Amino acid sequence: MHAPDDRRYTEEHEWVLLVGENRVRIGISDFAQDQLGDVVYVELPDVGATVVKGGSVAEIESTKSVGDVYAPISGEIVAVNSPLADTPELVNSDPYGDGWVAEIEGDTSGVDDLLDAAGYQSLTE
Repeated sequence: MHAPDDRRYTEEHEWVLLVGENRVRIGISDFAQDQLGDVVYVELPDVGATVVKGGSVAEIESTKSVGDVYAPISGEIVAVNSPLADTPELVNSDPYGDGWVAEIEGDTSGVDDLLDAAGYQSLTE
């Protein structure tokens, strides 16, 4: 499974990409989407919602199961990937690009403590 070097990863299989000084974009890893199978629905958070690190941000439903997307930082949802409402399969076809889930603005100081690509790949082998 592919894990780009430009982002960090959680043990719950989310990826985290810094997109601003205090902002991260999040989604699920290639490994996670593969484990879920065909994604049929994504329940996105509301813009403006407050999230707590480790708390559920979104829910992804597939033909096999339902999985939560967890916040890697505490903060506020400042953007969601609204095209997922009509094309949830983007999570499968492009998990690191068009399949992103949300952006959170908050304290990003802990992002460097998350797994790097090599560490994440070790976790999933």
